[in-house]
Amino acid sequence: MPKSAAEPAARPMRADARRNYDRIVAAAETLVAEQGAEASLEEIARHAGVGSATLHRHFPSRQALLEAVFKGQVDVLCAKARDLLPDPDPGAALVTWLRAVCAHAVANRGLGASVMHGTRTRDGDPTLGSTCHAMITTAGDQLLDRAREVDAVRPGVTITHLLKLVGAIASATEEDPGGPAEADRLLDLAIDGVRAR
Repeated sequence: MPKSAAEPAARPMRADARRNYDRIVAAAETLVAEQGAEASLEEIARHAGVGSATLHRHFPSRQALLEAVFKGQVDVLCAKARDLLPDPDPGAALVTWLRAVCAHAVANRGLGASVMHGTRTRDGDPTLGSTCHAMITTAGDQLLDRAREVDAVRPGVTITHLLKLVGAIASATEEDPGGPAEADRLLDLAIDGVRAR
């Protein structure tokens, strides 16, 4: 429901609260990368240098914290896509971005799936998963459109196809000790299959 003009705007966070929020998100990013989406909230609070109550004041549920981590990382991937748009080699730009998406997915074991699954529950923002998905799809589609213009990809390839391939590769390699390198090799194979002949 839209806010009425009489309702006050949300107050900005105090500087110390903003610092705590940022430290919690940074600690969660690190521990999710190391341990997966089920990383201990208490350990995240310790790593951030805050108490458990502070963590829960900012993030009332695990889902809320994972959403903050996921949204921040999606913003980074979308910014990378924007930076690559003017690249003189659109095919190479698309491949560079897909590698970044794959590296993100491998490094953040289970994060995307956990957030997407969680948006079906009452804990989280019901629009976050679909909003992040739309952001990634739009960013990738712009790069794919440029690659199509120079015939760098096969006809009929969609960004959904490419993101599903990246997701499958990340899922298949996230438990491997050499996961990032194996993911990169598999991505090379997949990319070779979508290049125009």
